[in-house]
Amino acid sequence: MMKQAIEEALGVLNAGGVILYPTDTVWGLGCDASNTAAIARIFEIKRRSEAKSLVLLASDLDMVARYVKEIPPMAIDLVEVNDAPMTIVYPGAQGLPAELLAEDGSVGIRIPSHEFCTELTRRLRRPLVSTSANISGEAAPVSFGDISPEILSSVDWCAPRRLEQGATGRASQIIKLGLRGEVEIIRR
Repeated sequence: MMKQAIEEALGVLNAGGVILYPTDTVWGLGCDASNTAAIARIFEIKRRSEAKSLVLLASDLDMVARYVKEIPPMAIDLVEVNDAPMTIVYPGAQGLPAELLAEDGSVGIRIPSHEFCTELTRRLRRPLVSTSANISGEAAPVSFGDISPEILSSVDWCAPRRLEQGATGRASQIIKLGLRGEVEIIRR
């Protein structure tokens, strides 16, 4: 089941589509992080201001390293010891569309502890946009049953609901790191 779902999702992502899928936190909307047209569709589906940056999922720190100029040493420690979903905001993003970046050029990236997400990003060989599958301002969908019909009808592919096992049902913590040891906790 998972192997088939990954193949289907890859086909949609490589064709520039938007997917609906479970993560280690809540259900998400996603697309290939290198596809600006798909990114624009996600902003449109969510009715979200393009001034707000989007989080990315990466398979591992090697993938993260390809999209930031330098990984702060503290990030390596945090990734190794943290047992809860954590998005790290890295300074100096590179090789990513401007639509994904914060005004200061930083980018939020999470390495998920969800087999489907990890394998999908590994096979895609690029980060995956990951934003909660809801209209901006509404509650994030904890389970498949919480996803609005409007969101369901707006995507090109939806993961099987049984893949949601293992999700925390809570948004990830967000920590912004600087290259000189600066730490800012944005969301606990």
